[in-house]
Amino acid sequence: MPETKDLPACPVETTLMLIGDKWKVLILRDLMPGTKRFGELKKSIGSVSQKVLTAQLRDMEQKGLVNRRVFAEVPPRVEYSLTELGRSLKPILDAMQAWGEDYKAHNG
Repeated sequence: MPETKDLPACPVETTLMLIGDKWKVLILRDLMPGTKRFGELKKSIGSVSQKVLTAQLRDMEQKGLVNRRVFAEVPPRVEYSLTELGRSLKPILDAMQAWGEDYKAHNG
């Protein structure tokens, strides 16, 4: 995780640094209900490439938002879940969903 001294002074900028990417927000959305395997995430997110999804998950794991669990099986099974820190972003995603629904209702 980034050290506090390395974070932007503005809290909004800090949040954007952690989740300010389309794919990261969709990963958070899809992991809120619970654990998913890589293939399930790729399918639920849609048009993301395997390379980009892998990079985003690694970054989110490094920043303490996502847990990655590898099972010693053949073929290997990898599952992703949100950490407590990742789950703490739920109110932000809920607000984004409510805002998006309202926008679509008035501008759709």
